[in-house]
Amino acid sequence: MLKEKLEAKGYTLILASGSPRRQQFFKDLHLPFEVRLKPVEEIYPKHLKEAQISDYLAVLKANALKDTIKEKEILITSDTIVWHNNSCLEKPKHTTEARQMLHSLSGDTHKVITSLCITTTTSQEVLHYTTEVTFAAIDSAEVDYYIAQYNPFDKAGSYGIQEWIGHIAVTQIKGSYNNVMGLPTHILYKTLIRMVS
Repeated sequence: MLKEKLEAKGYTLILASGSPRRQQFFKDLHLPFEVRLKPVEEIYPKHLKEAQISDYLAVLKANALKDTIKEKEILITSDTIVWHNNSCLEKPKHTTEARQMLHSLSGDTHKVITSLCITTTTSQEVLHYTTEVTFAAIDSAEVDYYIAQYNPFDKAGSYGIQEWIGHIAVTQIKGSYNNVMGLPTHILYKTLIRMVS
């Protein structure tokens, strides 16, 4: 098991994310970890598309903390984007933007892309995973209810699949559900197993 391999070889996992969902995934995987945060302005070159964006941002977050990594520490950074109609839907800045995003997703399929950057003192590896999510048509009252009752402002694309909107709107998922929540746990687990074996 990964936990035992990490402990036997003296590795410490450093999660550079304030996301309660990502932190809970680490707990669910029974992985001991420390949280290390450094604010990063998430700006990327505008010519980047799809996974290029999330890859870039995951590396940007890692490089901000690279100087703090000690030997036997494994730094994990990640970034999740929603890609729809050839554009990146980031975290909404206000209610109007959240409303626009949710209406654009209504009755259509979009991609949720999460990139992982795994960094040590001697290496850096970037991986990404894409899930396709299809929404049923949602009306203005449903959109307004969701925004009022939940907090879409810390979520790419203005929604959390595990929340009310996911229960009533998501009709099909192709790929990992956990990825849509912000972490492709199967990829993280297998990669870490490979690194410490």
